[in-house]
Amino acid sequence: MKPDAKPNPLIEIGVTILIPALMLMKLSSADRLGPMGALLAALAFPLGWGLWDGLRRRKLSWLAVLGVVSTLLTGGIGLLALDAWWLAVKEAVVPSLIGLVILGSIWSRTPLIRLMVFNSTLFDVDRVHRALEERNNSALFEQRLRLGTAMLAATFFFSAVANFILTRWVVHSPAGTQAFNEELGHLTLLSYPIVAVPSMLMMMGLMYWLARGAKTLTGLDLGEMLQGG
Repeated sequence: MKPDAKPNPLIEIGVTILIPALMLMKLSSADRLGPMGALLAALAFPLGWGLWDGLRRRKLSWLAVLGVVSTLLTGGIGLLALDAWWLAVKEAVVPSLIGLVILGSIWSRTPLIRLMVFNSTLFDVDRVHRALEERNNSALFEQRLRLGTAMLAATFFFSAVANFILTRWVVHSPAGTQAFNEELGHLTLLSYPIVAVPSMLMMMGLMYWLARGAKTLTGLDLGEMLQGG
């Protein structure tokens, strides 16, 4: 696999979601791995995947770092046998912090939407900026980027609220028990369709909104704005 190649999303879902969830639900009994053994084994998969992907790409993105930290925090909650309330707090705090950082970047020189959405990986940024300058629409586009940054932050705040509610609904047992592991496994499975998929759809809608505005301001078609267009 080339360093820049993206991994198969089905494999990624299997390694980071399905396998850990099944291990938590099926291997947490005392006659198998036990609560602690199953928890550590299950968390090893997303942790190992995040580290491997960073080494393969020869860089570790800040989102990947947050994913690794989140996994370690879940392990810490389980090992310390903390109340399930802290798991819900953790699930809400991570996306909330990302949302706050993104929102704060509105008042900086570089709104984070440039890094996460309007970047050189997806868009031919130089071509877009040349077209904006030719039409004297650079300032209007900057305003749209800042509004888009606020909308991007809102997707993470949605994720924080949804994660908290879902966690409180699913996980009730004390950490460090078989019941906690099984509930954590169910939470892992449910969080993808209930939280991750809606968040991705919101992100896709934001990309469409941004591209549509750029098309109006630049006169370029979407295919001309994308890399390789």
